[in-house]
Amino acid sequence: MAKIDTRRSDLVAKTEDQLTEELGNLKREAFNLRFQAATNQLEKPSRVREVRRDIARIKTLQTARARDAAAK
Repeated sequence: MAKIDTRRSDLVAKTEDQLTEELGNLKREAFNLRFQAATNQLEKPSRVREVRRDIARIKTLQTARARDAAAK
């Protein structure tokens, strides 16, 4: 649990531009991992799950920030 909490606190500290950049990097990595999985070259299958969850964390944070900004 501590690893997830640390990752979340790191994301909360980032600006919107940094989050967007990180999201782009993770999507690129997810794309590459899908290709590696399709060609049976995937070294660490658990990384697919980690990347997918990190993408979800960033999108959730961006949605929450947008909702807060709209409420003001």
